[in-house]
Amino acid sequence: MTGVRKANQASPGARPTGVGLGLRWDFLEEVVDAPLLPVAFFEVAPENYMRRGGYFPALLERVKQRYPLVSHGLTLSLGASAEPDPGYLDDLRAFVRHVASPWHSDHLCFSSAGPVVLHELLPLKLCEENVERVAARVQSVGAFLGVPMAVENISFYAYAGEPEMPEAEFIGRVVDRSGCRLLLDVNNVYVNSQNHGYDPRDFIAQLPLDRVIQIHVAGHTRMSDGLIIDTHGAPVIDPVFELLDFTLRRTGPVAVALERDNDVPPLAELIDEVRRLAAVYEAAVKAPAA
Repeated sequence: MTGVRKANQASPGARPTGVGLGLRWDFLEEVVDAPLLPVAFFEVAPENYMRRGGYFPALLERVKQRYPLVSHGLTLSLGASAEPDPGYLDDLRAFVRHVASPWHSDHLCFSSAGPVVLHELLPLKLCEENVERVAARVQSVGAFLGVPMAVENISFYAYAGEPEMPEAEFIGRVVDRSGCRLLLDVNNVYVNSQNHGYDPRDFIAQLPLDRVIQIHVAGHTRMSDGLIIDTHGAPVIDPVFELLDFTLRRTGPVAVALERDNDVPPLAELIDEVRRLAAVYEAAVKAPAA
């Protein structure tokens, strides 16, 4: 299958396509010990390996020998008022170069207040001032890292002040002003569409889909009051599969990563989900352009 091709045959730094999997410590040892798995790449969080020595970085080295790696950050806090810590940026650049990631992505949000890391992805006010400031930040960080930058749309549960523009327009303006790429999380679109009341397909159609370099899919949890929480703790549901198909028919072949962070099942179950995603992927990219 195209979507699960053995992308470890790609040259270092090449841009993978097909379906990959977010690499988690829960199954890292099994990945190292298993025969070659049907994944196009593994997505790795630099923060799990930077400034560490010993066991886990050693295992990552072994994964790197067999699969392409794509770097996806958690704490860059692109929307924060303060500039990123220079030491963090130095370590991040070294990590991205070491794993030969073809791009680096992080979230279109803020996740810090001064030197304090909040461990949450918090929404920005949808305003022109933030467009200009975040776009400049993305440009400067990308130039420092030496690889293309991509920003990811987040899930959120309340707006940060009165919006000056729709979210899709805000994302598009940041991407346009910065010249960066877009990591489109279709599960986040679905979660927000259900919580805030809009059509997820209309939202996706308004985005600069020609700038999409990667797509995320994940599961979520619906609470008893109907609110959906982006937990990454359940299998992908059919409406999100359908959004993936809708999106891929418009973007063409890009990298797709399955994320699972909570209630992580056995690796075999995740690989089954990767295979299902790959079937959707293959059908969508072979379909006539939308």
